[in-house]
Amino acid sequence: MNLIEVFVLAVGLSMDAFAVSIGKGLGLREKNPKYGLLCGIWFGAFQALMPAIGYFAGSRFTGMVQSVDHWIVFAILALLGINMIRSSRKEPEEVDPSFGPLTMLALAIATSIDALAAGISFALMKVALVTSVLLIGVTTFCFSFVGVTIGTVLGSKFRSAAEAFGGIVLIAIGIKVLVTHLVG
Repeated sequence: MNLIEVFVLAVGLSMDAFAVSIGKGLGLREKNPKYGLLCGIWFGAFQALMPAIGYFAGSRFTGMVQSVDHWIVFAILALLGINMIRSSRKEPEEVDPSFGPLTMLALAIATSIDALAAGISFALMKVALVTSVLLIGVTTFCFSFVGVTIGTVLGSKFRSAAEAFGGIVLIAIGIKVLVTHLVG
């Protein structure tokens, strides 16, 4: 997986955090960059941490599944993508307006579970871990910061579209991995 593909994956993974950040922005009465920074730091850090955890967990069994690893990567990314698309079609849940540490911790974990699964696929594809997690973290930070701003300005119009887009991106990457392995 090259750097551009990792960036596209990072964009897809950051869409949950982006959608939640829009929701957090909806609850704000004032534009204040500190809230965008808070969301960016929490979500970016967890989006970077979770693939690293997944990578190390996945590294333990890569040798056992090497002959079918491309199917596993495809299945993980496709299921994550389908779940994100399905979630985008549901009525948005109310986002707790608090920016307190416990609320942000719970949201950061919830929005980064898919990144944990992506980290497992990183181990199977032997992706450069440090570069990948840094890129995912920075990308998520940026999308989260912008999401809070969009939420304070435009409202909830983009929340569902962001999740659906992220799901489509993850499915497309899974298909690309599968096709590349089967054709190459």
